[in-house]
Amino acid sequence: MAVSFIRTLIVFSLLIFSLRVMGKRQLGELEPLELVTAVLISNLAAQPLQDTGTPLIYGVVPVLTLLSFQLLISGISVRLPRFRRFLSGKPSILVDNGVIVQSEMRKCRLSVDELYVELRVNGITDISQVKHAILETDGTLSVLPYAKFSPATAEELKIEAPDNGLPVLVINEGRVMSENLSLLGKSPKWLESELKSRGARGPKDVYIMAVDGAGKIYFAKRENTR
Repeated sequence: MAVSFIRTLIVFSLLIFSLRVMGKRQLGELEPLELVTAVLISNLAAQPLQDTGTPLIYGVVPVLTLLSFQLLISGISVRLPRFRRFLSGKPSILVDNGVIVQSEMRKCRLSVDELYVELRVNGITDISQVKHAILETDGTLSVLPYAKFSPATAEELKIEAPDNGLPVLVINEGRVMSENLSLLGKSPKWLESELKSRGARGPKDVYIMAVDGAGKIYFAKRENTR
């Protein structure tokens, strides 16, 4: 039992390390090389866990070999664009100037229904508003509407837009984040006063409290607190 526990911890740590090295992509955004590597690594790592008679090194060495190979190929792809296009393919323009490119749709084996789903996800319901819709090599759809249908920016409207900066968590599920409180230059007494003004008896009553650079506070009480 102890051997299985230790082997599991080692393999788990190795997989976490491998995914961290591969980069910060969501699973649905992996390119072909990354997806194949992730699938193979998971299968190889499962072997020594299923059979405790298999030496752990038989799972560790192939995983590290695959990881090294993936990093090598990625490095080559950065330096050689043609090799990258061969490996990952190239983006496909599915909508060009408001017109669906049917040949590319057939090539990508994408139906009109699927295209409309992706457009709705991007907040588009009228395809004539789309200047370009591009299916990227990682499977995501980039939608570029015509300029007249794009949301107006503060600069275009000639208005002053405050930059409130990133919100900083002060309380996270009842726990006071002391380092963040100091980072904001706030004291525990200030926090106590703010909680009292919002009807909270203490941090335990708070689900989340965050403060941005402009001093704006986001506050949410815990549900069913006693």
